Amino acid sequence: MSFSVLVVVGDKNGKVGFGKGNATEVTDAKNKAFESAKKAMIKISLKEGRTIHHDIYHSFCSAKVYLRSAPVGTGVIAGGPMRAIFECAGINDIVAKSVGTSNPYNMVGATFGALKSLTSPKIIAEKRSKEISEIVKRRNLALNIGTENKNE
Repeated sequence: MSFSVLVVVGDKNGKVGFGKGNATEVTDAKNKAFESAKKAMIKISLKEGRTIHHDIYHSFCSAKVYLRSAPVGTGVIAGGPMRAIFECAGINDIVAKSVGTSNPYNMVGATFGALKSLTSPKIIAEKRSKEISEIVKRRNLALNIGTENKNE
């Protein structure tokens, strides 16, 4: 008989990681998972230090997650293991939905896949050799066009 542990660690400032541990004793499994999580930490760029830069969808095995940036004061609207990830990462305003499985291992894998594929306007501007203001302006224009069509 063995115990399996899933651990999420973070610094509440954009760095977060997860790890899995298996052992015959619970404390040994916890220690293995904690060490694995510390090694696998990733850095997430946050918009205004509180939310993600853009909406994103990601799937992992049978788990599918939708992450949406949210305005100030929304809070963390997410369930289960996704909430723990966002709180450890320091994300204060986000709306997340998981579809498919409720298996925590797959949900964590899908959430981390989505967080890894997030890009900031600074990175996009560097890749395109443009100014950040051009990228943000273009995004705002696209958002305004989308809201105008809804109002008509």
